[in-house]
Amino acid sequence: MKSYFSTSIPTFCLLSIMAITSGITRATKSDSEWLAAEAKALMETGWWSNYSRAENHCTWPGIRCNAGSVVEIDLGGHGLNGSITPQIGALSELQILNLSWNSLTALGLLTNLTHLKKLMTLNLRYCDLSGPIPPHIGKLESMVDLDLSQNGLVGPIPSSVSSLTNLSSLFLQSNQLNGSIPEDIGGLTNLVELDLSSNRLSGHIPSSLGQLSGQIPSSLGQLTKLESLYLHHNQINSFIPHEIERLKDLKYLDLSNNWFIGPIPSSTFTGNKDLCGSIQGFHPCPSSPNVNRERNSKVVKHNLLIVILVPTLLFFVSTFVLVTFILFRRYRAKTLKSDSSPTKNGDLFTIWNFDGKIAFEDIIKATEDFDIKYCIGTGGYGSVYRAVLPSGKVIALKKLHRLEAEQPAYDTSFRNEIKFLAEIRHKNIIKLHGFCLHNRCMFLIYEYMENGSLFYALSIDDEAVELDWTKRVNIVKGVAHALSYMHHDCNLPIVHRDISSNNILLNSELEAFIADFGTARLLDPDSSNRTVIVGTYGYIAPGSAPSLSSYLFYLVLSILSFCCLFVSNYILE
Repeated sequence: MKSYFSTSIPTFCLLSIMAITSGITRATKSDSEWLAAEAKALMETGWWSNYSRAENHCTWPGIRCNAGSVVEIDLGGHGLNGSITPQIGALSELQILNLSWNSLTALGLLTNLTHLKKLMTLNLRYCDLSGPIPPHIGKLESMVDLDLSQNGLVGPIPSSVSSLTNLSSLFLQSNQLNGSIPEDIGGLTNLVELDLSSNRLSGHIPSSLGQLSGQIPSSLGQLTKLESLYLHHNQINSFIPHEIERLKDLKYLDLSNNWFIGPIPSSTFTGNKDLCGSIQGFHPCPSSPNVNRERNSKVVKHNLLIVILVPTLLFFVSTFVLVTFILFRRYRAKTLKSDSSPTKNGDLFTIWNFDGKIAFEDIIKATEDFDIKYCIGTGGYGSVYRAVLPSGKVIALKKLHRLEAEQPAYDTSFRNEIKFLAEIRHKNIIKLHGFCLHNRCMFLIYEYMENGSLFYALSIDDEAVELDWTKRVNIVKGVAHALSYMHHDCNLPIVHRDISSNNILLNSELEAFIADFGTARLLDPDSSNRTVIVGTYGYIAPGSAPSLSSYLFYLVLSILSFCCLFVSNYILE
């Protein structure tokens, strides 16, 4: 017997040591495998792709461990994209998960978090989440702080939220949640903060939220615009705070069915608007039918007032607009009428017979304020400029020189040209598009003649070659037709008094046009009046004042110089 025990004891001790050693080995191996599994789960999220699995994951950014296990992940504002990966669900010791201010578009994968039985804080604020809140969120039994605010969540608030009995704060504001607030949400007895603002919720606030207890806070007196205060059927066990007397706009107050103690001071209620009841100093409240009748009467009066005021206001506004429009039209017509009549020193800018609009600013811009580089010639009393309008139309501008504009004779010539060309309508007489009579500058707007004057065409060999005899005869005929029209078809004959090759212009088709009517005048056959002799040197009839007979001399001389390629100066010499 003794021998048996002496042999068994060492054997037993050896077996015990082996068993303990084996258990420790298995425990060490189990812990090692667990840490490796955590590191693998974290790596598979893709959020720590720059780190090696061989490294201690507890040192990675945003991770806090306790006894080698991950208990907190804080990656707020790290620019994460995609979804909440299912690997997070393997972190069974996780207590805090903050992924706020990222772009995690899918909330449905919260299913992966339901295995986190120890998760106490979940912050997904500003994560661009969309879709409904999954019902299985109620499986996070240890949840204390839940923040899903500032996202695009839709649908109703799941009733499973009421299963989070440890919940202290719930933030769902600034989403697109609809439906009603779950009735069971009042069962969250530990709830301290609840924010459901900026959503599309409808219906009534659940009565279960009204099971209040404790004291009425004195800060309630700061709600100076409060009109209704209902605190009935609660368990409020305190004095009625004196701060309530600051609620000057309070109309309805109900503190019934509570555990209030102490007196009701009259100063707490006096001075308020429309308070009534059986309390001393208050007038009795009207019965319900009277109250309804009074409300209905106010509604009817309000609607009647709207029906009367709106049409009346519309009538007066319409009348005012109509009268203003009529007065404006009259003022504009009067202004146009006054502007259309010439004035000696006024501002006059008139355009007619033109397929577009010309503004004074366009003229100045097109010629760069009558720069010399746009000057294409000089007439009897001014310079001629070429201008291209914004529409692409090319026009000719005859501008009276500033010094000449101050001389009455040139001013008269300028007005004469406007007067005669405004009345003349002939295909061989230059067309006047408009004019500007202003103290700053005076100019005429003409149709542009591409080939310049006849004098220019005859004085350049290349241009003269193009004028064969047929074209020259047509030019003479055109000038003759224009002169015949001026002498015989006008009410009073118009004497040009300066027909020369300089004043005969040619267009692109080499058709002739008479221009420069600055020296023209009406000829009254019954009048013996004669003016001074005017005209271009070399084209004036010898010893003759302006008349129809002397006018023929101008034409014959122009024809001779035209046909013989001589200028008038050579003939006279």
